Amino acid sequence: MKVTDYIIFLAYFAIVAIYGFWIYHRKKQAQMSSKDYFLAEGSLTWWAIGTSLIASNISAEQFVAMSGDGFKMGLAISTYEWMAAATLVIVATFFIPVYLKNKIYTMPQFLSQRYNGTVAMIMAVFWLLLYVIVNLTSILYLGALAVSSISGIGFWYCMIGLAIFAVIIALGGMKVIGYTDVIQVAFLIFGGLATTYLALNLVSDHFGGHGVLDGLAFLREKAPDHFHMIFKKDSANYASLPGMTVLLGGMWIVNLNYWGCNQYITQRALGADLKTARAGILFAAFLKLLMPLIVVLPGIAVYMLYQEKTGIDVNSMMPGGELRPDRAYPTLLSILPTGLKGLSFAALTAAIVASLAGKINSISTIFTLDIFKKHIKTDATEKGLVRTGRVVVIIAMLAAIVISPFLGIDKKGGFEFIQEYTGFVSPGIFAMFILGFFWKKTTSNAALFATIGGFGLSVLLKFLPGMMDLSFLHDFGFAVANADGIYEIPFLDRMGFVFVICMVVMFAISMIENSKGDKSNGLEVDSSMFKVHPAFAVGSLLVVGILVALYSIFW
Repeated sequence: MKVTDYIIFLAYFAIVAIYGFWIYHRKKQAQMSSKDYFLAEGSLTWWAIGTSLIASNISAEQFVAMSGDGFKMGLAISTYEWMAAATLVIVATFFIPVYLKNKIYTMPQFLSQRYNGTVAMIMAVFWLLLYVIVNLTSILYLGALAVSSISGIGFWYCMIGLAIFAVIIALGGMKVIGYTDVIQVAFLIFGGLATTYLALNLVSDHFGGHGVLDGLAFLREKAPDHFHMIFKKDSANYASLPGMTVLLGGMWIVNLNYWGCNQYITQRALGADLKTARAGILFAAFLKLLMPLIVVLPGIAVYMLYQEKTGIDVNSMMPGGELRPDRAYPTLLSILPTGLKGLSFAALTAAIVASLAGKINSISTIFTLDIFKKHIKTDATEKGLVRTGRVVVIIAMLAAIVISPFLGIDKKGGFEFIQEYTGFVSPGIFAMFILGFFWKKTTSNAALFATIGGFGLSVLLKFLPGMMDLSFLHDFGFAVANADGIYEIPFLDRMGFVFVICMVVMFAISMIENSKGDKSNGLEVDSSMFKVHPAFAVGSLLVVGILVALYSIFW
């Protein structure tokens, strides 16, 4: 990078820092309460909630790993983004009203209120371990790797710099995170679109076209296999996205669990009123429709340039002589012109820092409100809770710095790493939440089975191929042969199986216990909660209509 690029990047840093400092002091009260610090109660607008949701979600694993998947398998990987848009509409309509009506601020609090303290404590520990060891470490490690490869700055300097920047923002609480995320997303979108624009122009120039639309047309013409949303059983990518499962199976579990049962995400809306929360989530759904343009299309463009051996440094895609799809986005950024490279570098850094700040704030929230306040210091003052939260922010980030290099994240692939390991617990968690929401007879022991049994079933199905022949499932599309000829259950199908088993067993346990007279703790739920404002209904139909059109075009 040249001096101009560093000036643009430093301008981004200064804007975020100054704006965050101004927000902190403008909204600061004489004494910040725990709800102010962890939830920014009542102070986030709909546009701040929507942008904060996207900023928390989009990070290095999207920019780097999803672009790599775009290089490898094409537009199909966009199903994670586009199905998320539909999921957000469902969450805003059915999940958020239940949380807000029952004054729920953390996911363990929901479990304690709906089931019991044992289930809540187990899941609080589960979530803390998952957030620190899997999510926070992968975001930090992949982010540092990407920033280092683009800027030429040493890996450890990048890691520590990103960590410090994120901690400074997180120490200001959810207000600062929520409002600085607006700027982060602005850099993310404009910088990301600028990178996509250049990539399509490079393709267009190579084939004698005139502009980005010609570049997109050439991509569809020259790489038609990269513009299908549904893979057939004989596809090399079927194990990653197994056919209709992306529309009718496990993909729904991934998204509904992530967007509806995840402290890291729902926290943005839990401090708002219902109308504001729904508007913010709907805004995030529209932004989600845009994301493949930023994180997937550049990967497809690099694939075409790589095939044509033009426009990029082909060797940069093959460190050590082996093709690495995850190198697609850094390779593209390395050829950007001066100025644009600085903007795109700022966009990538914004995505990483926003995700890190959001994640450590959620870790801090769960530990402080669900473990420290309830089990360690029950008489803690509001000032003491805020102070504890800030200490946890620093400790969590230090832990991530220490352990992230030992997890082998870059060898597995960042996006795959996160999806696989969160997938061990998400089917059971989602089953526990969905029945807890809408079936009052669900008992605490049934939830306990989903918590522990769901994890055990996921591990069993993961290692089952090594114990028995699963080739008989291949005819049904539920097993594919790996490089060693061993038939394995695709990740998304495995999640679907575990979810169905958890639901059935939870139903059986609950019915048995109810027949013995055992009572469960129901939530306050009535049909009037799910009525929506006409404007929200129109926006939701528009999101669904766009999704139907996209899948029809790229089927």
